Amino acid sequence: MTGSMKTLARPDCRAEILRRLRTVRPDAAPRWGRMSAHQMVCHLADACRMATGERTVTRATGPLPPAVMKLIALYLPLPWPAGIPTRPELDQHCGGTQPVDFDRDLAEAEALLNALTTREIGVAWPSHPLFGGMTRADWLRWGYIHTAHHLRQFVA
Repeated sequence: MTGSMKTLARPDCRAEILRRLRTVRPDAAPRWGRMSAHQMVCHLADACRMATGERTVTRATGPLPPAVMKLIALYLPLPWPAGIPTRPELDQHCGGTQPVDFDRDLAEAEALLNALTTREIGVAWPSHPLFGGMTRADWLRWGYIHTAHHLRQFVA
């Protein structure tokens, strides 16, 4: 990983993501997709729960082997496209956490993003449903990219 790569491991990148997250408004219209802004906030929280192993998510298959998918998605300088399907356990239209109170759900998403970065070094991380085995560095890179992807869906 290069020093210029955006990741939640870098305090400046984490601060940027959290600042952008705080600009999300519950009535923001999506630029793509079927989630509301409030559902997206809950999706981000559920995704963090997946990253720490708190939420179990079923495996997915992609067009390429998991290691190749991970390399492309996490380490090539390409933005993720709109419309990537999500696992049912992270989809607020079926198995994901249902929105209740926007401010509380937003605070929970922020706390879970922070928890990713403070997770004990040396603790085993779960596999990603599509990318397979993930290190701490992989998950913190994923956390930045995944969150930035959804923030682009609703705010600049």
